[in-house]
Order: sequence, then C-alpha cells, then structure tokens
Amino acid sequence: MEPLYGPIKDYAWGSRSAIAELQGRPVPSAVPEAELWLGAHPCAPAAVERDGARIALTDVLAAEPVDWLGRPVVDRFGTRLPFLLKVLAAAAPLSLQAHPDAEQARAGHAAEQARPGGHRNYVDPFHKPELLVALGPMEALCGFRDPAVSARAFAALGVPQLRPVLDALAGGPAGLAEAVRLLLEWPTAERAGLVAAARAAGGPDADLVALLAEVYPADPGVLVALLLNRARLAPGEAIWMPAGNLHAYLRGTGVEVMAASDNVLRGGLTPKHVDVAELLRVLRFEVLDQPVVGPRKVADGVVTWPVPVDDFALHRVTVGDGRREVTLGVPGPRVVLCTAGRITVTDGVGPVILGPGRAAVGPAVGGSLTVTGEGETYIASTGLV
Repeated sequence: MEPLYGPIKDYAWGSRSAIAELQGRPVPSAVPEAELWLGAHPCAPAAVERDGARIALTDVLAAEPVDWLGRPVVDRFGTRLPFLLKVLAAAAPLSLQAHPDAEQARAGHAAEQARPGGHRNYVDPFHKPELLVALGPMEALCGFRDPAVSARAFAALGVPQLRPVLDALAGGPAGLAEAVRLLLEWPTAERAGLVAAARAAGGPDADLVALLAEVYPADPGVLVALLLNRARLAPGEAIWMPAGNLHAYLRGTGVEVMAASDNVLRGGLTPKHVDVAELLRVLRFEVLDQPVVGPRKVADGVVTWPVPVDDFALHRVTVGDGRREVTLGVPGPRVVLCTAGRITVTDGVGPVILGPGRAAVGPAVGGSLTVTGEGETYIASTGLV
C-alpha cells in the first residue's frame, strides 16, 4: 500500500465544511468542496509519490497495468481502473440525472464521435452505476415512486395547469414517461410562474418544493422531483443507483463508489446542458419500491452493500473496542479511505497509516488487506471473484 492523494472538485453545490472537517483542515474552506476523487479517472486522477514528486495514478497504471490491475481486471475491463471512489458533500441540491447502461454508452459514444462538434452526452463508452453510503444524515431523490402517490401530491398543489400531468399519472407506471416529458418540455416562458404557483400551494411535499425552488425558481425539475422517492438516509444506509434511474442528492455527506465513467444525462435543477429527448430514451420508467439499502455483515467488523455489477465492490471495516485487527481478502487493486480514527493498513507490501479523509492504494500483486488500530475505513475494489 502507499498513500493516495485525491483532487477535490469545487462544484457550486459543495460544502465549505464537510470535506475540510473530515481532513482536519480549517473551516470554512476557501471554495465549496463537492467531491474528493480517489481513483484513476482521466478527468481528475489521484496521485502517488515517486522520488519526492507526485505522479498521476493513470500514469502508474499505464506503466505496469498487469501488476497493478491484475490479469482478470485487464481481461475484463482493459488497462484502466474500472471504479472510482469519492467523498461527496452536498450543501445544495445536485441536478436531476441518470446514467446510460453499457450498451447505450457504447452506442452513444460511437455515434457522437462520428459527428463533428456539438454537445457530448457520452464522453466515454462506459456505464456508470453508483452506490452511495451515508456518512451522516443524508437526503436524496432516487427512482420513481408509485404514480398514485405522485398524483396525490400534484393534486394537492391545486395548480390547474398541471391537469395533463395528473392525467398521465392516472395511467400508472405506463404514464410516467409522458408525465416527465410534459414537465421537462414545459414552455420556457411559463416555467417560473408554474414553479411559483406550486411553491405557494403547500401540500405534502411543500418543503421539498421550497428547497428546490429557492435555488431553481424557473426549473421544471422542481416538479419532476415530486415523481421520485425521497430517501432519508441514516449513517451506514446506502442508495444503489443502476442505469436509467433518475436521481438527485439533496444534502449531506457520503462515500460513493461507481463505475469509472463521466456519462451524465441531466433532466433539470442545473444550469448545465439538458437533453430531454436523450434522457427520456435512457430512463427506465419503473417504480423503485425500496431505494434504501442497509449494510450486510460479512465478518466481524466488516460489512458490504451487494450490487449486481462487477466493476466495483465496497466494504466498510471497523476496528477498535477489543477488535484491533481485521483481515479482508478482496481482490486487487484496492483503494482505502479512512473516515474516522487512526488506522494502519497493509497488503504485505508496505503499511500506511491513515487518519480521517486520507487514502491509500494498493496493486493487485499485494496480498490480503490487514487493518489495525481504532477507526473506520472504506475499501473499494472490483467485484470480480
């Protein structure tokens, strides 16, 4: 193992305290700190030290792909780290968004590469399923809820202009696509008035409408949000977001692991590009009955959140209170993030001491991971067995 130094993305919705507090830096931070990236994504690769200088992890992997990634990973994913670990800290709502599946990503990327210029929805040919585990109380919108529940929410607004949306929702799940289309294609000149009318109406989702309208007063995504599950996560609870799942984080801090892609199709709550037609093509208009996933114990001090992809797996290891050592045999490569306490992690190649907000990385040629000390750490690996 060796220390890993991740860049911090300063998106406007980020927190000025969460990541800085985690890493023991002064609060407030100079700029909003939204995401700490711990991986080898080409947009913002983390770095390791070599001879007193920091070298991008992408360059390290390119120089020794089989030693670092292992033959099974190279055969399955090529010479790239297939996952990205992040700390996400939201002080304001993120955009409504979804990600393509693997086939859609390949086809979309190829089609866009074949034409000159214009906005790119598909910046790479990879899918981007995600798992987020809350570090503290966290709120998110995740997946479509029962259309009957959404219809009652829209009816409670008492806004006559929304009658076509109510009619669409009367068709059950089959009407979700039309409801989303109607809202996202709402005439631009009428959007601010629609959101203002919804905000003034009250109803069971009044606080959500107010939260979103405060930041996006003329964005129909404020009303699309009423079609989604509102998940309130306790620490250790997670949200699994497969392809085609419309979602948005509202506020809070969590550890996120995902397939290493930057393909995002946005549907609102953002000043960035929104491609309604492509988003509608990618979305899965299915009811997500249970968006929140609890941890599953796999050994003393070790839990995981199983996901149906092999790009990544995530484990949380807790040591202390009489259990000062835990060994975990996950396949390499591995990225380790300490979130509390002080721990030492080794893979037989070299130990690294980590405090909160600090990370380490180890190659596939390393052995089982051993975590000692007192604290909590998250370990990202591939899901290959």
